[in-house]
Amino acid sequence: MAVGVGLELRQGQHLALSQHMQQSLKLLQLSNLELVTYVEAELERNPLLLREDSHGVREVERPGDRAACTIPETARPAAHLGGAADWSRVRGRGGSSEMDGEPREQAFAREQTLPEYLTAQLTASAFAGPDRTIAVVLIDGVDEAGYLRLDLPEAARRLGCELGRVEAVLQRLQEFEPVGVFARSVPECLAIQLKDRNRYDPAMAALLANLELVARSDLARLRRVCGVDEEDLREMIGEVRSLTPRPGAAFGAEPVQPAQPDVFVRQAPEGVWQVELNSDTLPRVLVDQHYRATVARAARNDQEKAFVSDCLTQASWLVRSLDQRAKTILKVAAEIVRQQEAFFTHGIEHLRPLNLRTVADAIGMHESTVSRVTSNKYIATARGVFEMKFFFTASIHATDGGEAHSAGAVRHKIKALIEGERRGEEVLSDDSIVSLLQAAGMDIARRTVAKYRDAMQIPPSSERRRALKMAC
Repeated sequence: MAVGVGLELRQGQHLALSQHMQQSLKLLQLSNLELVTYVEAELERNPLLLREDSHGVREVERPGDRAACTIPETARPAAHLGGAADWSRVRGRGGSSEMDGEPREQAFAREQTLPEYLTAQLTASAFAGPDRTIAVVLIDGVDEAGYLRLDLPEAARRLGCELGRVEAVLQRLQEFEPVGVFARSVPECLAIQLKDRNRYDPAMAALLANLELVARSDLARLRRVCGVDEEDLREMIGEVRSLTPRPGAAFGAEPVQPAQPDVFVRQAPEGVWQVELNSDTLPRVLVDQHYRATVARAARNDQEKAFVSDCLTQASWLVRSLDQRAKTILKVAAEIVRQQEAFFTHGIEHLRPLNLRTVADAIGMHESTVSRVTSNKYIATARGVFEMKFFFTASIHATDGGEAHSAGAVRHKIKALIEGERRGEEVLSDDSIVSLLQAAGMDIARRTVAKYRDAMQIPPSSERRRALKMAC
């Protein structure tokens, strides 16, 4: 076969993003904390950028010149939705690896925090659907010592679910490491650790209920309360003193910082939902035109003139990009609220199936843009603070061709059916559950039921039947 050298022409198309377009996409993906850091760096680097204060006025002093810029505060961006009566108004408020969070080497260099450790365990766990959402809320309620500082009835009310369900999730979370985490009191923390050692019995329970007697060294009364002799009591006290009353103390001392919401969602008195950007998290910058004119006049050569021109271009781009970022976040958040109205009204069991494409098509944006907007962005609601991605759930088709069901709602239904077995109802096989769900309008396969059941750590029907017989 002959080998030769030749020239060949090919015609094709490709999309090349300008540097500013790439920066705009990176800017869109930043969290509010990362955005503040980025803007602060730009303010230090670019002399033509001006930080705007809360009154829309900023006075700055520069070497050799005093320049003041007075600009009225602009109106905040707003989104309006029309259509159904309940949605006659919705008002709105606020990559690449080097800009998406802290650099990896820094993340490994510092100590891991307790919330990071608990979240990692949650990611690897079998929590799914509404239970995972409840778990996220409870993790947010854990302090640096590892104690849960959250009122469970209030959390259940905000989430729109039963208190028993929140307590069941908490019980599973108390199996996380470090042992003793998620306790609501010192006795409960110690009890969790003793249960882990298989050393929790009625005598230990009585001892933990009377820790004030241990502090006072009232051993005689403790022996009577616990029903043990002196030797056993001293062993019990020694074992309790070997436990850790602050299980979270072994982790990084970095203070727990609650997620700063980018968007607030509130219900107005007339029943409509209001979506407002969190202006406190949005850095405000302006182009200092007064100082630009001053330094432009002082430029003595082409190099200095090019520097001023470059600073002006970059400053103008940043001002426009920040405004566009805020409007884009608002637009996406307003559509999420419109799509998930039932959640905001009734609770986590009413989440609708939703994906990025649905939101993107509704607001005329690309799916990748919506993905960037919803990364590391949070919505504050009366039910708690949620990451935007929380509102995107998988769907289960309806048997009658009607509206699909969210995967979270289907999991809840499966769990409710199985919990009914404890009230004396027949133990349901996966096939029986499929039949009941299909009768309720949910088109689901047996393997999907088994997958959801396993994810919720629910044993198969044969094991549940044996457990119920042993309980009787």
